[in-house]
Amino acid sequence: MRLLIFSCSLNSASRSAQLAQLALEDCRAEGRDAELVALEPLKLPVCDGDGVYDLPAVIELADKIRAAQGIILALPVYNYGINAAAKNLVELTGEAWTGKVIGFICAAGGPGSYMSVMPFANSLMLDFRCVIAPRFVYATAQEFADEQLAEDGDLRRRLRGLTRDVATFAQALDGLTG
Repeated sequence: MRLLIFSCSLNSASRSAQLAQLALEDCRAEGRDAELVALEPLKLPVCDGDGVYDLPAVIELADKIRAAQGIILALPVYNYGINAAAKNLVELTGEAWTGKVIGFICAAGGPGSYMSVMPFANSLMLDFRCVIAPRFVYATAQEFADEQLAEDGDLRRRLRGLTRDVATFAQALDGLTG
C-alpha cells in the first residue's frame, strides 16, 4: 500500500508542513509505505494549459501520483479556500489522480473555513473519480504555540485516524476504481 503525502504550503516551516510531517511519522509508525513530497522546494511552474505538462518535474510528480493508492494533501487555508499551490498541483498532473483515495489535512487561522476544502474535493470526485476520505483534519492557530504544534492528544489522534482511513479505503478499493 503506497501512500503519498503532499505538503502543499510554499513555506517549509508552515503549520500545514508540520502536520504533513506528523502524518508521515504516523504512517511509518504503523508500517505503511509512505512518502512526503513538499511542493516548496520543487518550484513548480504555474499551469498554463500548454507546455508545462512535458517538464521533467511535472512528469515525475504525475508518475508518483499514479503509483500511489492513497494521497494525503496537507494544505493551508487562505481567504476561505485552499492555497493555489494545491490546485496547481492537480492542474499540472491531471489524469494521474484518477481513482485515488484522497485525505485532507488543513491548517487555518480560525474555525470559519471548515468547509473550504469541499469545492476542491468535489472537483477531484467529479473530474477524476477520486474517493474522498470522509474524515479530514482541520487545525486552527489555537492548536499551535509559538508556531509549533502544542501538545494536543486530540489533534494527534485525528491525524492517526485520517492516515488509517486513507490507507483502509485505498486497500479496500484497490483495483476497483479507475
